Amino acid sequence: MTVTLPRLADGAELTAWDSLRRAVWLFDPDSCFGVYANSAALALWGATDLEELLARDFSALSPAVRARTDRLRSVTAGGDSVQERWTFYPRGQPLTVKAMISTVTLDDGRRVLLFEATETEVGEEERRAVEALRHSAGPVALFDAGDAVLFANPGAFATYGEGVGLVARFSEAGDGRAVLQNALDGQATDAVHRMTTRDGPRWHHIDCRPVLDPVTGAVSVLLNERDVTDRVEAEAARAAAEQKVAMAEARQAFLSQMSHDLRTPLNAVMGFADVLGTAGLQPEQAGHVGRIRAAGQTLHVVLEQMIDLSHRDDWGAPLDSDAPTLPESAANPGIPSAPEASAEDEGEGRAMVVLYVDDNESNRVLVSTLLAAQGVICETADDGAEGVEAARKGGWDVILMDIQMPVMDGVEATRRIRALETEVAATPIIALTANTLAEQLELYFAVGMDDCIAKPLNAAEMFDKLFTQASRPWRESWAEAVAAAA
Repeated sequence: MTVTLPRLADGAELTAWDSLRRAVWLFDPDSCFGVYANSAALALWGATDLEELLARDFSALSPAVRARTDRLRSVTAGGDSVQERWTFYPRGQPLTVKAMISTVTLDDGRRVLLFEATETEVGEEERRAVEALRHSAGPVALFDAGDAVLFANPGAFATYGEGVGLVARFSEAGDGRAVLQNALDGQATDAVHRMTTRDGPRWHHIDCRPVLDPVTGAVSVLLNERDVTDRVEAEAARAAAEQKVAMAEARQAFLSQMSHDLRTPLNAVMGFADVLGTAGLQPEQAGHVGRIRAAGQTLHVVLEQMIDLSHRDDWGAPLDSDAPTLPESAANPGIPSAPEASAEDEGEGRAMVVLYVDDNESNRVLVSTLLAAQGVICETADDGAEGVEAARKGGWDVILMDIQMPVMDGVEATRRIRALETEVAATPIIALTANTLAEQLELYFAVGMDDCIAKPLNAAEMFDKLFTQASRPWRESWAEAVAAAA
């Protein structure tokens, strides 16, 4: 099919340009169709022939090219010419030409743009910049003040698709509007935002700043993005893990403090009830004391259950079956009279000697009273530091050690006693404490304690463990006394 070409207003044939080596073409900015192109121009546009090129509809020009075309029509309308550089991709590679643009009138009255182009050499730095931009994996785009896309590199197209504005890229439209407005107000944004991409929500580090459009000179917005989803999710996971650890530690501290604060006064209530129970009271008075002790025992059981349930909630499972268990509450069988000293007790027939370390005066009075009633000599110390100094003297059959104390706690005091370079270091040490969670018991045994007695105090349990940990003669005497009482 032969293409019928118009003439210029002065009657000149357009085919006069056919033999020129430089590319020449005419473009109608109103209809957005080509009017004419010589052979060099067809090659530049990548068209097989003139018919194919003239059939192309350029009405879907990008906003950047549309603005550039309108500007050229305006500045050349009075007969002036403009020289500009244009870049084409006829064979998939950039080809930059220097073009002389002017306006000519056709014989049918149309005013069209005349392009006369010669290939120009682009500087190495600019060529490398263009190639880097084309092959950059990160999205790069230029937007006008109305949020229309002026330019988008292949990375931006792969991430968002065709023509997606700046605001629409943000998962929160309000964030996008704020970033765009900041740029239009002359402020840059350097931050991480959640974006909506073809692959779903992703976290991008964005660098958004105002620039001048190199084509129109108008204020525009350059957006450079980098996917940082892996880093953001890793940081979020680490923060969640740290928060979980902190919450577990806080709960553990709360449980320990609650256990100590409730068991310590309960220890005095139940312990002194035991003392009064053996004081030869009248039947009515003894009944009242029994009721006090029964009520204390009920509170003790409720406290143990509450702490155990809280501990299960914290770790999601019951206490480790291999961990030391809390001493079971049992009905107090009463205290048999003090066992007589065995003749095998180094021939001395001496009483047992106990060092009790505790910062609570009521506890010291209670334990001392119970031990004295059974013929056991008990000396006391007010804190861990005093306990270590008292232990240095030696001569102790057993050391009873509270855990939560000022100055020095029972764990550190035990470490220091075990580090002494005398036979005192081997003295049996029993924790007497309200802090009896499984991991706490593991710590006590790890630093060298031999056993643990839980508060509130069960007198029978205390004496059983005292004589179990002490020397063999007292163990045997206590066993015989318990058997006789049974």
